[in-house]
Amino acid sequence: MIEDSRQRDHYYDMLIEKNSQYEGIFYVGVKTTGVFCRPTCPAKKPLKKNCEFFQTAQEALLAAYRPCKRCRPLSSPSHLSPDVKSLVEAVESNPEKKWTDKDFETLAIHPNTARRQFKKYFGMTFIEYSRARRLGLAFKQIREGEPLIQAQLEAGFDSGNGFRDAFSRIMGELPSNSREKTILSSAWLETKIGSMLAISDQQQLYLLEFVDRRGLETEIAVLRSRLNAVIIPQQTAIIQQLKQELTEYFAGNRTAFTVPIALIGSDFQKAVWQQLLAMKIGETYSYKQLAQRIGNEKATRAVANANGKNQLALIVPCHRVINSDGSIGGYGGGVERKKWLLALEKQVQPTVKI
Repeated sequence: MIEDSRQRDHYYDMLIEKNSQYEGIFYVGVKTTGVFCRPTCPAKKPLKKNCEFFQTAQEALLAAYRPCKRCRPLSSPSHLSPDVKSLVEAVESNPEKKWTDKDFETLAIHPNTARRQFKKYFGMTFIEYSRARRLGLAFKQIREGEPLIQAQLEAGFDSGNGFRDAFSRIMGELPSNSREKTILSSAWLETKIGSMLAISDQQQLYLLEFVDRRGLETEIAVLRSRLNAVIIPQQTAIIQQLKQELTEYFAGNRTAFTVPIALIGSDFQKAVWQQLLAMKIGETYSYKQLAQRIGNEKATRAVANANGKNQLALIVPCHRVINSDGSIGGYGGGVERKKWLLALEKQVQPTVKI
C-alpha cells in the first residue's frame, strides 16, 4: 500500500481526472465498497478518505479488495480467454476456497493452462491470485484491528460461518472455542517493500513474513501445530517493539534487531539460524561458507533448505546468503526484495543503532 501522503494526493487527483496515463501505475481500493479499480474506472469517484492506493493488483487483493466488475482492473475483458474468465468468476463466487487439481477437472480446465494463462494476463499464477484473495479475506481483521463481526461483513459474508471458516483454515479456531490452546497474537505491518505478518506472544516473536510469500499458510499451520496454538488479531508489546525497530531499519538507522525471538526448528536448523544472526550488516555468505561455519562443509544443500525454512524474515537475515558465484540466488520474499535489502544494508553505517 502506498503510504506517502503527497503521492496519495497526486494519485487521487489522477483518479478524479480518469487520467489514462496512469493505467498500470496504480490501483485504488475503495473502503466503502470493498472493490479495487483502475484509475479510469467509470464508476462514481469515492471520497479521498475512503481510498487506498496500491502499486500492483496483487497488493490490492492481499488487502482484501476484489476486482471491480465495471473497469476490470486485472485485464481488458476483450483480451481474456474463456478459461481465464471462468476461473476469475469461480474465485469470486467462493473467494475463501483453496483450489486443487480436482477443481480444475470440474471446470474442464488443465492446471497448466490456468497457470500459463494467468501469468500471461495478470503477471501472477492462478494459485497466487486465489491465495491472495483468500489471505486478504482472512487477514483483513488483522490489518485493521476490527471486531470480528465488522470484518466479516466487510469481507462480504452475510453470515459468520463462511468468514469464520476462512479465518480458521489459516489461523485456527476462534478464541471462544480455544480455551485449552496457546493464544498467539498477530498484526499486519506495512513496510517500504511490502506488507508483512507478525506473530508473537507476550514474551517473544515467532514469525515475521511477507504476506505474499509462497507457503505462508503452511508456515502458519506448522506454527499452530507445534505450539497447539490459535492466532488472534492483537497488538503486543513485542510487536510494538518490532514495528519501531523495523522503522529504524528501513530508515537506515539500525544494524541489528533486539526484539526477543523464538527459533522453532530442528537442532541443525537452529544452528544455521544462529550463524545468520551472528552476521554483521553488509556481510554476505555463500551457502558453502555457511555450511563451513557450522562445521560441516558437505551440508550445503541442507543449509540451503534450513535457510528457506526461516520464519523470521529480516530478523534472521537469510537474505544475506548468496550463491558461490556471487549471484543473488533465490529468496522467499522475492529476488527483487532481496536485491533491495542488500543494497540498503551496504549503505548503513556501523555507527548507527545496534
